Amino acid sequence: MATLSSVFDPRSIALIGASDQEGSVGRIILDNLLKAKGRKIFPVNPRKDTLLDLQCYPDIGSVPEHVDLAVIAIPAGAVPEGVEACGKAGVGGAVIISAGFRETGAEGALLEKRLSDARKRYGMRILGPNCLGFVRPDSGLKATFVEEMPPPGNIAFISESNALTSAILSWGLYADIGFSMVASLGSMIDIGFGDLIDFLSNDWKTTSILMYMESVGNAKKFMSAARSFALRKPIVVLKPGRFIDRTSLERSSTLFVPSGNDAVYEAAFKRAGVMRVRDIAGLFHAAGVLDSRKLPRGPRLAIVTAAGLEFAYAGAGLMATDALIEFGGEPARLSPETIRTLKNSLPPQWSEGNPVDLLSNTDTAGYVEAITACLNDPGVDGVLVIYVPMNTAGPEVVARAVIESAGKSWKPIIAAWIGGSQVRKARDILLSGNIPTYSTPEEGVRAYVNMFKYRRSLDLLHETPSELPERHALSRQKLVSLIHKALAEGRTSLNDRESKEFFDGYAIPSTPSRTVHTVEEALHEAGEIGYPVVVKVVSSQIPSPKDAGGVVTDIASDERLREAWTKMLKRVKERAPGIAIEGIALQKMIEPVDYKLVLGSRRDRDFGTFIFFGMGGINADLIRDFSIGLPPLNRTLAKRLMEETKAYRLIQGFRGRPPADLDSLEELLVNFSHLIADFPEISGIEINPLVISSGRAHARDVRILLETSPVDDGLIINYHSPYPHLIISPYPGHLVEDWKFRDGTAVVLRPIKPEDEPLAREFLSTLSEETLRTRFFSSSTNIDHEWLVLMCDTDYDRHLAIVAEISEGGRRRIIGVGSLHVDPESNSGEFALLVHDDFQRKGLASKLLRLIISNGITKGLNEIEGQIMSENEKMIALAKKLGFSKKWEREGTQVVALSLKDRRVHSGAGHETDRT
Repeated sequence: MATLSSVFDPRSIALIGASDQEGSVGRIILDNLLKAKGRKIFPVNPRKDTLLDLQCYPDIGSVPEHVDLAVIAIPAGAVPEGVEACGKAGVGGAVIISAGFRETGAEGALLEKRLSDARKRYGMRILGPNCLGFVRPDSGLKATFVEEMPPPGNIAFISESNALTSAILSWGLYADIGFSMVASLGSMIDIGFGDLIDFLSNDWKTTSILMYMESVGNAKKFMSAARSFALRKPIVVLKPGRFIDRTSLERSSTLFVPSGNDAVYEAAFKRAGVMRVRDIAGLFHAAGVLDSRKLPRGPRLAIVTAAGLEFAYAGAGLMATDALIEFGGEPARLSPETIRTLKNSLPPQWSEGNPVDLLSNTDTAGYVEAITACLNDPGVDGVLVIYVPMNTAGPEVVARAVIESAGKSWKPIIAAWIGGSQVRKARDILLSGNIPTYSTPEEGVRAYVNMFKYRRSLDLLHETPSELPERHALSRQKLVSLIHKALAEGRTSLNDRESKEFFDGYAIPSTPSRTVHTVEEALHEAGEIGYPVVVKVVSSQIPSPKDAGGVVTDIASDERLREAWTKMLKRVKERAPGIAIEGIALQKMIEPVDYKLVLGSRRDRDFGTFIFFGMGGINADLIRDFSIGLPPLNRTLAKRLMEETKAYRLIQGFRGRPPADLDSLEELLVNFSHLIADFPEISGIEINPLVISSGRAHARDVRILLETSPVDDGLIINYHSPYPHLIISPYPGHLVEDWKFRDGTAVVLRPIKPEDEPLAREFLSTLSEETLRTRFFSSSTNIDHEWLVLMCDTDYDRHLAIVAEISEGGRRRIIGVGSLHVDPESNSGEFALLVHDDFQRKGLASKLLRLIISNGITKGLNEIEGQIMSENEKMIALAKKLGFSKKWEREGTQVVALSLKDRRVHSGAGHETDRT
């Protein structure tokens, strides 16, 4: 398959549909292409011999040179044949400007399928169809019919909307906003958001990405690419449609959260570290501040203004405060020490609080003293300085003072200089001093809150989760047989007994249940377990016994049990006549119930299975207090899922009721995540209520729904994957392997995980300078938290690190690591090996490299390569022994490569016999 470089960095371009007619699309695109630096342009039009003094060709096959990119602007009906011809001619990529495909109906959809099939046959990469094309200002490349060219810059803009893309190009030129790329995706039959994020991640000119997204397309690729990019540079997304699903949401039960609803997108953006904004203004405000090195550590903002209470401008500070609270920030509460400091330096009439109003006759020194005092306050995370042109101090002088103050603190300063021409120069001074500057207080506040939310998102990506108890082996086959049995019986859900077996297998506490068939049996069992009890009808024909009136709670005596039994059976027969009742489940009623929660999973069309958590009970549908997360979860993600609900504050203790055991609740959520990850056959689960009694959680009412078909046409999910229902790959436990050194020392070889950070730090910090130098090409390596996060918290689809672990005196220790970084653009990988000095020359490096090769084959990579210092003869010899050959060598570094195209996984791939 061709690479994206053939589309976005082509050396030669053919325009199919070129024209010399003034104002036509073909003419505008041709004029644009001819302005590109260092590109060969070939017009294609069967009715012309020359166009604009260029030789014109009747078809793509007649072009005498290799063509990297074809820009296609011809009627939709001719596009499939055009793509077919491009494929036969060896063209690597195409930008299809033409419209008239699936957006027009069934006939257009058929045309789109034909061109998509042609693309797949020849391995081409396609942008579009029905797109505006793209622009790369730095190189002057404009593969579009929009005439505006914004200045070069560091922001990339990716959009599904042609109209918005055109507007952004025009606006960038007007506002002098620079771009590294502007791209319109169109119908996304091939190139989507994830592809472009991957391409831009290797572009050093791009420091942030802005996106307008209506639908995510390939969600798995987007999440993988976005998370990788967001760890280093910001991504900001504007996605409309926040209220489209509100009506259906209000009609739905807790289990049936609407598929594709906005809350799932919100959860996905948070998980990937993507900053979401609500409008176009927020998109560009965010872009200007998120790559700042001074991101606030909290939401607490101090506001410094000099409006003067006697003037109408006095409202600026209050307006900023209102906006701060509305956008999710928090007005900083100044400490008594800060108040005393300001009292000693400011006029007696100052506001003595936040906002800090210096009065209109203050001078520059007053600004500096107020800003400094606020920055030094431990309860302040950032400062907004508001200037109005009625102050005694001049706008430029105050601007320079703000820049000087900012240079002395790690906390961010935002500026809002209100006014027109009289403050324009001051704004330019602030911007040149890297101070985010706006014309209204609200804009400044919005920028600050965006900075805080982005910092919080990064903190989540970089947070190291605590270890969980080791998972016990379970009989998955036994649980799968329960699913097969239910499906064979024509059921779409599991009954209470079957559901309890699943929960027992994943250490999710549930209420013990005993199935009885007569009232006498029920009385006997109730006498043994003790009143009060709950009874439920068991029937494979009733998905929810409660809906059929088949549940009675709080039964406190034999008399009440007899009465409940009779009435319940009568009620069920009335509501669901003709069903087969298989028995009655009798449970001990949990008392006291301090809190009722809901925990469940559902399948989304775009993002696969997701988890929801929140307030439960019969009013859950009405209250709708829930948060959404994407599996798999670890402790950190489980805690975040709970924290985003009002229920979380409630379960920490409310009106004398004891708090929930939050640690055990985190563990329950992680175990629940394991359950739904392990079983793509499950389409949804609802635990409602998940009751908290004396601090402990118990699943009381459970409903597990089954996937009734192997492939749901509505799901954009890869069913060839072992986890077809997930867009984030879980821990690859199948790669864990027991191995031994020749002396019998037991070694566990396993994929690395985020919880390994402390072990990884110890491993790296005890290596010799020589080992560090031969691995990192330097003996001084800054091993900080962010570096270790990149090592341990990996995307298993793109980066697999296998660690070798031993036990010394009951203490775990990492002694080696072999990693494979996958480049999705070239479908190749780069390996790296590192073995502790104490365990070198024992065969561990050989074992790890063989595992890397095996994994590369499994992933279907074309090639893997590695960089080795030329003096590292042992590593070069090992690579040669395992089939690698030298690709190139210069400046003391050798790159070795191994082609995997013709290799096949064989039974001995994971076994080690050599000792190198």
